[in-house]
Amino acid sequence: MEITKEKLLDFYNTMVTIRSFEEKAVELFAAGFLPGFVHLYLGEEAVATGVCANLTDKDFITSTHRGHGHMIAKGGKIDLMMAELFGKATGYCKGKGGSMHIADVGLGILGANGIVGAGQPIATGAAFACKYKQTGAVVVCFFGDGASNRGTFHESLNMASIFKLPVVFVCENNMYGISNNQKDHMNIGDISDRAAAYGIPGVTVDGNDVIAVHEAASEAIKRARNGDGPSIIECKTWRHRGHFEGDPSVYKDPREQESWLKKDPILNLEKRLGELKFASASDLDQIKAAAREKIDSAVEFAKKSPEPSPDDLLTDIYAS
Repeated sequence: MEITKEKLLDFYNTMVTIRSFEEKAVELFAAGFLPGFVHLYLGEEAVATGVCANLTDKDFITSTHRGHGHMIAKGGKIDLMMAELFGKATGYCKGKGGSMHIADVGLGILGANGIVGAGQPIATGAAFACKYKQTGAVVVCFFGDGASNRGTFHESLNMASIFKLPVVFVCENNMYGISNNQKDHMNIGDISDRAAAYGIPGVTVDGNDVIAVHEAASEAIKRARNGDGPSIIECKTWRHRGHFEGDPSVYKDPREQESWLKKDPILNLEKRLGELKFASASDLDQIKAAAREKIDSAVEFAKKSPEPSPDDLLTDIYAS
């Protein structure tokens, strides 16, 4: 498929915005501004960017505990995201959800989720609704390698395949389920091989190559939208930080870490943009500076926002 200059620069803008958001989260968490746990998306920016670039506003995603990148790539508002990380009343969930539970149903973001594998049945249910209502919408379910070992994964794949639901299961395989390397918790090399058990397509791509991710997602989403059912895309990538912020990652081989850092998805795209003469180093620096300015503005918004009122403790608990 044709990848234009405008599309590649749009990819780059989304990826550096995610990177800037996460780098700022590192700083803020260390300074004690962010309550609760924070799981960062640093190093995985190409996956959310490449996939969500194929989606429309009427399409849906389900996310994970490592969901900031998905939110930004799907069009989430950065100031409301940052306020939620701060636990402020102006946040997406009024400060009650924090980093792991941001949602915006109006944008088709059905929520990040602190429970491993919990997004899979939600995505399957949403896809069932889309097919039943004949909306033409597609659901993308992001999940990690560890989540593919849970019963929710197998039950969801089975139901989705039986009913040919419009859902794409995107595995962000960053090689570690918390501190366990993939080779220690499953007996296969490619998680996409599990698609065969459900009679659906499965493909493994370089998750640090935004173009490869975008092309695979384009095909899978088109297939789902045409009524041909679900598929699995496995994106092999690497999280730069620990499982959560504060995790020293002593279980990682330093040589392995160094090797993967050289395959940074943003560096890969910068090289491609340079080779195609689509952008100079100065052009890219301007995009980065604009992203950092946007993040700084979101931080100021969050800091100046009010704390949630104790009177609202029990609001939004039940739906009527």
